[in-house]
Amino acid sequence: MRRWIAAIALGVTLVGDADAKKSKDTDGVNVKITVLDEKQKAIPTAVIRHPDEADRHRVNSMTGSWEDTKLYMPDGTEMIFTPGMSVRFEVSAPGYLTKIIQYDIRKRKNNVEVNLVELEMDDETGIEDPMITFGRDKPRDG
Repeated sequence: MRRWIAAIALGVTLVGDADAKKSKDTDGVNVKITVLDEKQKAIPTAVIRHPDEADRHRVNSMTGSWEDTKLYMPDGTEMIFTPGMSVRFEVSAPGYLTKIIQYDIRKRKNNVEVNLVELEMDDETGIEDPMITFGRDKPRDG
């Protein structure tokens, strides 16, 4: 009787391990992107997106990082990050030049740092206020 119980316990353990491995394979590999400025400070307003994806992913405002194991495409499919896969990301933030990166996903330690360059705005040559016309360009006759 003890052998029979031990065999059942071993079978349950093996099935549990197989299910855990299977779910681990379908979850994807974690990718973490940290967005920094030229002084190596986190940019709290940065967003990350895949060029084919409609949604933008905001970074954590304290750490400047975003992480996930998959992306959701507009057609409803999931892009699950797997080792050997090459993924393109657009990284942007207000007041900074947008950067497009291509990253090859590894089995582990997928930590990517992206440095954005701040835009230089000249106050003297700034954008002028547009002239708005209201359909009465000609003076009215009194």
